[in-house]
Amino acid sequence: MKINNKNLLLASLLGSKVAKKLPRFEALENELAKHVLPPKPFLPLKNKSRFTYQEVDWNDKFMVMPEQIPEDKQFFPVKIRNINDSQWYLLPYEPMITISGKNNIIKREVAKKGNDKNLFGTIKEYWSQDDYEITITGALYGALETGSVDDCYPKEDFRALKDFILNPQGIEIDCQPLKLLDITRIVVEDFTFPFTKGENVQAYEIKAVSDSTYDLFKLLND
Repeated sequence: MKINNKNLLLASLLGSKVAKKLPRFEALENELAKHVLPPKPFLPLKNKSRFTYQEVDWNDKFMVMPEQIPEDKQFFPVKIRNINDSQWYLLPYEPMITISGKNNIIKREVAKKGNDKNLFGTIKEYWSQDDYEITITGALYGALETGSVDDCYPKEDFRALKDFILNPQGIEIDCQPLKLLDITRIVVEDFTFPFTKGENVQAYEIKAVSDSTYDLFKLLND
């Protein structure tokens, strides 16, 4: 191997074992120098971009209001209306409904004689069915996620819901689970609009009881 400055530099950088292979590297370099190779730039002239750019409409970006599900697409749609009205109002975004009921039972404690162990407890003289308790929980959504109150807060749905829950005549309700229990009218007892995260979201909870129409004259005659 011919000793020159280039070989000394490579030997100092690569080590003695690699330096022994320098003659073969030089032979390969000399052989390649006899041929003209096509030019190959070290860096490509133009990189192909892997990213796709899409124009964003900022007005659409902040339109975050969920689309209302049509009545025929909901599993248990809930519709309410005032008693004297003919038009139903579909509660938006399919709220959750909880129904509970109980029986009113008059119990009398009677002293029992003897040692009969099968005689225990109270005597039930009379019972009647109490009102059903109905809880409706849902949320209202505004059109924009952030901005002014006029742009974000769901004011129209809020006003519509307020008119129903403050109606002193009661509300007619249409919902499949309530129909199975023969509940067509309710009276609102309590309602809550709790703090909700999000400028365009307002949760609500309505607590009501079932209501029935009675003919007092018929009941007295019977």
